[in-house]
Parts: sequence; C-alpha cells; structure tokens
Amino acid sequence: MPIMIRILLLYFVVIVQIRSVMPALHSLKFHVIASTQINNLPDFVYDIYVDEVLIVHYDSSNRSVEYRYDFIKKATADNPNFWQRQRRTILTQESFAKEAMEQFRIGYNKTKGVHFGQATFGCEWNVENEETYGWERYSYDGEDYASLDMETEKWTIPHPRAFFTNLKWLHDEGLKKYRKRFYAEDCPKLLKNILKYGGEIFTTTELPKVSLLQKTPSSPVTCHATGFYPNTADLFWRKDGEQLHMDVDYGQILPNHDGTFQMTANLKAKLTAEVEGLYECVFQLSGVKDDIVVKLDERNILSNLPIEIREGEKQKNNIIGIAVPLAVLVLVGIIVAIVIFFKCRNRTPGDYAPPPDEMSNSETAKDNGRNGI
Repeated sequence: MPIMIRILLLYFVVIVQIRSVMPALHSLKFHVIASTQINNLPDFVYDIYVDEVLIVHYDSSNRSVEYRYDFIKKATADNPNFWQRQRRTILTQESFAKEAMEQFRIGYNKTKGVHFGQATFGCEWNVENEETYGWERYSYDGEDYASLDMETEKWTIPHPRAFFTNLKWLHDEGLKKYRKRFYAEDCPKLLKNILKYGGEIFTTTELPKVSLLQKTPSSPVTCHATGFYPNTADLFWRKDGEQLHMDVDYGQILPNHDGTFQMTANLKAKLTAEVEGLYECVFQLSGVKDDIVVKLDERNILSNLPIEIREGEKQKNNIIGIAVPLAVLVLVGIIVAIVIFFKCRNRTPGDYAPPPDEMSNSETAKDNGRNGI
C-alpha cells in the first residue's frame, strides 16, 4: 500500500453517531504521527481516541490543543492540571519526534524526502471481567520498529537497527516505573471517567448490514459488513461449522464517513449448486451475543451486472462445460482415424495374401478338381 494511502487512513477523523447496547471492550488510544515533506499533512499530529472516536487533537500547524467534546474536562475535574501537563507532554514529544525522525532516517540508511513515523500507546478495559491491558508500539515508514508487552514488561524489536533503542528503554528505570503506573492506573482511570461522562457516545453498539457481492459468476464471492460499531468485530467464512482459513482473503476494518466501520471477506471457492448451503458468512460484534449469519445462496448474492448478462455468463459456462468434453471425444476420434489410415496405407500387396494354411487348402482343392476327385 502506498505511503500516502496509509497516512490518510491513519489520519481519518471519525464522526460520532448515537448507538445502542453496551460493548464489552473499551479503549483509550494516543496516536502520534511525525512526517517529513508530505503535502497537506502537518509534520506532527497528536490525537487521542476513545473507542476510535477522536476526542482531542493537536498538530504542528495550529499548535493548539482542541477538545472535541465539553465532557472531556469534566472527566478530569478531580485532576485540574491534567490537560496542562498533557499539553507540555505533547510539546515535548513534538520536539523529540523531529529528532527521532532524523535518527531513524540515518539508521535505516534512507535519503531525505517523504517519511513518516507512528507511535500508538494506550490501554483497554474489559467490562465483563474488569481486566485492563496496556500497549505501546512504534513504526517507521510502515514497518514495525518496536512494541512493548506490559504483561511481561518486555520489548519486541523486529528490526536489528532498533536495538540501540531497546537498550536505552530497558535500562531507564524512571521510564519503566512511569509506564507501569500509567498503564495500570492512570490510563484505565481516565478511560473510565471519559466513558462515564461521555454518555451514549461510547456506551453503545450498532449492528451492520451484511451482504454477499459478486462481480461475475466466476469472481470470488465477497461478504461485506458495513455500518457496525465499535470496531471490535470479526467477519469470516465457515463450511460445515468450521471457520475457513484457506481460499479466503480477509480484509482490514475500515472507517465509514458516519463513524461506523466496514470490512470484507472474499471466498475463492467456485459457486456451484453442490456447494450452495455448505458455506456461510459469519459476523461477530463484541458485546453482542447473537451472530449475523448469511448462507451462500445464489439468491442472496448482489451484483452490478444486469440479470441478462449474468444469465449469459452462466449459459456460456454451461456451454463450455459441455463443449469441452465433446471436443475431446472428437479429437480422440480424429486421432484414431488418422492412425488407422496410415496403418492401412503402409501395407504391401503381400500383406493381403491369405495365411499359409489357407493357401495349402486352396491348392489341394484345385488338384482334386483336376484329378476328378
């Protein structure tokens, strides 16, 4: 995927819509993007999301912290200096990000130009069991750079050039203590307060419309779910009750313009009368007990092609299915005829003489006739 498309997807601003039913999993995410020489994108962007809804925004162009909802300050009323400290933290990270981008460029041995780095950190809260989980991830030009598992307090460094960072962060005892307190106490507390004062904006879910799509009768069948919220969902194909992992392409969850989400799953199996009813597409949403299930049936499939063209495609496929075996039979017949023809053509006159026994009997008969016997 091109760099600009990835950036636009990451920079997508979510518009909130009222929904119903309480989800089981909530998240507070801090999302930082630093970039160089990218048109129409600030060099530094700092966003805070709750359940993928943007609540706080800052960028290096306007240099002001924007609170998207009035209830945000109420959520931190017991800590009046919270957002002042948060602004200082943002400005510090902006300065650090510019230096880090240059270090990454040199470390990855890249020329100056279009580059971007990302940092995401935050926490999740499971309403059902009250468990919380913190994470921290970094990437550069779309490649994973480093990630922290707070359960083990260990870093995963997939790229060897990031090893110096691993050593620096592992031996910084002050950062280790801060992270442990932030992910175990501060982050979950802030998340719960925002959910408390945010009302139905964060405490509800919305089910999607699930459809089966196909461009042509020979194309993969796409299961498309759109309009669901939150984005903690799963969409998959299964056969005879078992989830399929082969012959299926699973797409990513993408945002819609109204704040909901969409995703797809493409089934590569050929659609025939024998397989109809064996396959089914399943949509699952966190916090919702019942699944949405759509069986693979030709009558359930939507297509952009007119019915006449689809029928023509089917007839064409049927004709091909009949014509191919007939053509094979005709070809075999032609080959047999050619073989017989050349076999007969290569015979000599002697090949047509009767066998010796028949000749002996014929000569005996002639002699008997001459002798009057």
